[in-house]
Amino acid sequence: MASVLSSSIGKKLFVALAGLFLITFLLVHMSINLLLILFEDRQYYNIAAHFMGSNVIIKVFEIVLFGGLLLHIIYSGYLQILNWIARPVGYKVENNEQTSFFSKYMIHTAAIIFVFLVIHLFDFYFRAKIFGEVQEVIYDGKVFHDLGALVTGKFRIGWVVLFYIAAFLFLGFHLIHGFQSAFQTLGLNHEKYTPFIKVVGIIYTFVIVIGFSLIPIVIYFKQ
Repeated sequence: MASVLSSSIGKKLFVALAGLFLITFLLVHMSINLLLILFEDRQYYNIAAHFMGSNVIIKVFEIVLFGGLLLHIIYSGYLQILNWIARPVGYKVENNEQTSFFSKYMIHTAAIIFVFLVIHLFDFYFRAKIFGEVQEVIYDGKVFHDLGALVTGKFRIGWVVLFYIAAFLFLGFHLIHGFQSAFQTLGLNHEKYTPFIKVVGIIYTFVIVIGFSLIPIVIYFKQ
C-alpha cells in the first residue's frame, strides 16, 4: 500500500480522489451559503452553520477535508514539478488537440485559488473558530454564533465582492478540467463515457460558479 501511494500513479490517484471529495464538499458548502439569500432571516444559515460546526461526524469530515486538501495541494505541486523536470524546455510546436486551455493553466489557477483560500479562511473560519470574533444570537433559548452577520458584513464591501467573484471564476477554470481529469485518472476514459463526463463537469462548474457568485452579489445589492 505504501509503495502504491509513493509512486507517481499512486499520487495521481490520490489527487483525483481528493479532488472528487473537494468537489462534493463545494456543493454542500454552496448549498448552506445559499440560505443567506434564500431567506430574509439569517437564523436558517446560522443554525445550519452551527450544525456543521458542532456535529461530531461533520467535525471528523472537516479534519478529513483539511487533510485531503493539504495532500491534494502537495501531491499536485509535486507532480507538476516532476513534469517540469521531465520537460524543461517546451515543445516548439504545442499539440493543442491534446492540451486544452484549461489543462495548460491548472497549476496557475491552483496557485490563485490557494491564495484565495488562505484569505477566505482568515476572513471567516479562523475569525469564528480560533479568534472568536463573532457575535452571538439566541434562537429558542439556544446560543448560536451569528456567522450570517459576519458574511453579510463582508459582502457589503464592493471590492470584496469583486475579489470573491474573480476567485470563483478562477475556481471554475480549475474545475472544468479537474472534474474530467479526476475521472480519467480513475480509469473512466472511454469514447462512450468521456463526452458525458465532460458535459456533467461543465454543468457542475457553471452551477458552482454562478451559485457562489450570486451570494455576494445579492447581499451587496440588498444593503
